[in-house]
Amino acid sequence: MCLLIWSRRPLKVHAPLYYLIAFAYDVPVQSPRLSGGPLWIHAERFDISAEAPHGAIPSNSSRLANEATLRLMLRSLLAERFKLGIRAEARDGQIYALVVQDGGPKLEPAKIQDEQDCSYVAAARVACHTVTGGQGRGIQGEAVNVADMARFVENWSDRPILDKTGLEGLFSVKTEGWAPLVPVPPGQGDDEGVLDPARPTLFAVFAKLGLRLESQKGPVETYVIDSAERPSEN
Repeated sequence: MCLLIWSRRPLKVHAPLYYLIAFAYDVPVQSPRLSGGPLWIHAERFDISAEAPHGAIPSNSSRLANEATLRLMLRSLLAERFKLGIRAEARDGQIYALVVQDGGPKLEPAKIQDEQDCSYVAAARVACHTVTGGQGRGIQGEAVNVADMARFVENWSDRPILDKTGLEGLFSVKTEGWAPLVPVPPGQGDDEGVLDPARPTLFAVFAKLGLRLESQKGPVETYVIDSAERPSEN
C-alpha cells in the first residue's frame, strides 16, 4: 500500500501507522502520552514513498524547523488518508522532571552550537538532534539538547519525562546503559545485558551528567487516538 509524505529528498519508509502518528505529534513511540486506536495500527505496515514540493522545506532552515514542517504535513496526510481522529488532552499525573543537580551540569558541548548548522546538509557530517542507543546501550548523540535526551529515554520510562533544566545549546553525549524502569517480559532484555544486577539505574546515568530525575506531579500533554481507517490503494 503506497502513501504520501514529504521530504526534501525522495523517501521510502515501511512502518506501522502508530509510528507515523507518534512522529507527527512528536511523541516517543513507547511513551504513555500516546494511547488509543484500533489494534491494526500497531501491526500493519505501510509503504510511504514521496518527495516534497520544491521550496516546501527550505535548504537553509534548521533541523528542528524542517522536522516541525514535516510533522504538520504528516498530520494533514494522516487526517486525509487514514481519517485519523485524534485529540489532545492535558492530564495531571506522575512525571519525571529532568532538572540540574547541585553543582551544575557535566555536559560536553557539541562541535556545533548554531541551530542553523543543523540543516539536513550539515547533518550528513554531524547528526544533529539524533539520539541513538537505548536501554541496553545508553544515550548516544553528537549534537543533541536536553529535550532530545528526555524524549528519547521516555521510550523506556514508566512515566513521561519533561525537560525542566532550562539548559540551552547542543551537547555531545555518550553514556552507559541502564536497568529497566519497567518490568521486562520473561526472555527479553538478556541480549543487551539490561538484566545485569550491576547495571546502573537511569537516575545514576543522568547523575553522571549533572542532571537529576525528580518525581513530580503536574499537567502533561497527551494524545488519544479516537479513530482510524485503512486507506485505499493509490
